[in-house]
Amino acid sequence: MDTTTRFAIQDLYADYTRCVDDSCYEEWPEFFTDECLYRNVSRENFEAGLPMSALALESKAMLKDRVYGVTQTIFHAPYFQRHIVGIPKIISESDGVIVSEANYLVIRTKLDSFSEVFNAGRYIDTIVRENGRLKFRQRICVFDSELVPNSIIYPI
Repeated sequence: MDTTTRFAIQDLYADYTRCVDDSCYEEWPEFFTDECLYRNVSRENFEAGLPMSALALESKAMLKDRVYGVTQTIFHAPYFQRHIVGIPKIISESDGVIVSEANYLVIRTKLDSFSEVFNAGRYIDTIVRENGRLKFRQRICVFDSELVPNSIIYPI
């Protein structure tokens, strides 16, 4: 893989992280193709090939609906999140389809308490180029714990 593409993938990860950490949720679906899969799943279920997920969205339209829910209808105690994402490892590239993985850690900070580890795991991504821009066709967030504090509200 050429260096330009590697840097573009790193930029995709960095831009995605900035988007969700800065609460720019209206921009979040634009990181995905129209037909996409965004899934948050425990490692246990992922490794067993089980479909049960904490969250599974199967198109950009579903991602937009989630944004509406997060910003307009879901009532919850507000919190901020900060991602620490490892350098993406390119697993494969074939016919313009890139599969990559990166470890992530999400720190959650509520207004009235200390920061805490909220979620840790790895992204397993399928990336394609659409109109000259890299986008996720599939983003699977495989979290290490079988337990998730409260619920996952914001994108991981």
